Amino acid sequence: FYIMLFAFCFTTINGYIQGKYLTAIHAYDDDYVQSMRFWIGIAVFWLGVGINWHSDYILRNLRKPGEKGYKVPYGGMFYHVSGANFLGEIMEWVGFAIACNGGVPAITFAL
Repeated sequence: FYIMLFAFCFTTINGYIQGKYLTAIHAYDDDYVQSMRFWIGIAVFWLGVGINWHSDYILRNLRKPGEKGYKVPYGGMFYHVSGANFLGEIMEWVGFAIACNGGVPAITFAL
């Protein structure tokens, strides 16, 4: 119960800080959406989403129904790293930080 409560509180506070910074504290020019930095950040973010989704798919399908035991994931980014789903998540937050033009809350969370 405490883990779920802590996760809920952390996510709520993080979402508030990110949202407050993006909407009230930092002012973006109207043409920032057309900048290369924004689009590179968006591309890194969506690449991370794709890696994360594919890795989760591989992890969900490791064992057949009723099968027990330890299985090593393989395929996709698991050929390169052992925690491909975590790599995707990190890439999502790094892409978000790039797209936010280096906003302090986004960089802090990405690190």
